[in-house]
Amino acid sequence: MSIESKLGRWDLTMMVVSFVLGVGIFFTPATLATKAGTPTIFYLAWILGGFASVCGALSFAEIGARLPAAGGYYRIFSYCYHPAFAFMVNLTLVAVNSGSAVTVALVGAEYIKPVLIPPAWQDSISTTEIALWILTVLFFLNYAGIKMGSRVQNLLSGLKIAMVLLLCLAVFANKGTVSPPVAFHHTTITAIKALGLCLVPVFFTCGGYQNTINMGADIKNPQRNIPLAILGGMFIVVSLYLLINIAYVQVIGFENLKTQQLLAAELTKCFFGDTGFKVASIIVFTSVLGFLNTSFMSNPRIFYAMAEDKILPGIFKKVNPKTQIQGFGISLFFLMILATLFFLKDKEQLLNYIIFIDNLALAFAAVTIFILRKRMKETAYTGYRIRMFPLIPIIFIAVLLFACGNIFISNMTEALAGLAIFLGAYPLYLVLKRIS
Repeated sequence: MSIESKLGRWDLTMMVVSFVLGVGIFFTPATLATKAGTPTIFYLAWILGGFASVCGALSFAEIGARLPAAGGYYRIFSYCYHPAFAFMVNLTLVAVNSGSAVTVALVGAEYIKPVLIPPAWQDSISTTEIALWILTVLFFLNYAGIKMGSRVQNLLSGLKIAMVLLLCLAVFANKGTVSPPVAFHHTTITAIKALGLCLVPVFFTCGGYQNTINMGADIKNPQRNIPLAILGGMFIVVSLYLLINIAYVQVIGFENLKTQQLLAAELTKCFFGDTGFKVASIIVFTSVLGFLNTSFMSNPRIFYAMAEDKILPGIFKKVNPKTQIQGFGISLFFLMILATLFFLKDKEQLLNYIIFIDNLALAFAAVTIFILRKRMKETAYTGYRIRMFPLIPIIFIAVLLFACGNIFISNMTEALAGLAIFLGAYPLYLVLKRIS
């Protein structure tokens, strides 16, 4: 790959922002407030979850610098554990990523529909049709080349940052009075349990930065730029999250936050009055586009890594020399999205099943930093190293396992279903391995 066609540090930083800064921040705070019960637990969950996510970002910065390969999230499992385990984890995640893309596209279509389509036509045009158009346009933009996808990403990420900052300014524009929170007393045990349950939506909202290592082969000077981009992107996102949650509580009120679904719309009313919903719709829609664009850029790289291990056919390794696009891989991911869009009925349930596996896989991925340090000759490695090792990755892994334990205790049926989906990938691995 020529150096001109590769992505720079700023491109990757904006990818991190779009991987993490999605639509979650516009609805998870309501769920979080309900689970927390008190503002203290609410803010503590965001601070602890944000700190743990930064620890995770630091860990993956070193992991990505040590293994800068296409489909890096697959590669670390294959290299440190076994190709079968890598296939099971990544196939499950690619499948759920297609479901996530569809869910997010439908959310975006629902928000933008009343803005773009006249009331008289809204009944004749379904939300699914709008989502299909969104996904198709982004597919063709990314098919045109990695630099085109990167330019679209930089634009969308910049718009998202500006719009979230605009929402945060609602604190200064708010002229109403907010009722104090209702008295709610936790015992020590219930407080710990509430905190554990709150960390689940926090990790959902703060996650995604780990997918950056899938782009390792597409980055200029990856040993230096991957760590700096991950750290820079996470600093931007965590700062924005803390600011906007303060705005939510100060403007909407903690008790109202528990039942409020259109959080962005409530904040924009401070500036734009009754037209606030339309402004909020544009903000959410921009976040939707950014998330979907990164999905098209990242997921096909996992197919490439599987083909390198001779689990998938060689056609998944074919890359256009001019555009640096895996034509077959990105087309297959698009077809998976279309199949999910038209045939999957209960998308939210699928995502609930996978949250447990996603967090557990993230913990196993973080453990690879210990394996990589043991296997690689440290004298030959000149890339990024975590300071305060091993404390930083241990904190991240411990908080993740704490959240996984709470998921398993509170939602055992869905956690076991997620494990069943994961284990079901093993027979497919054996079949594909024999064919290839």
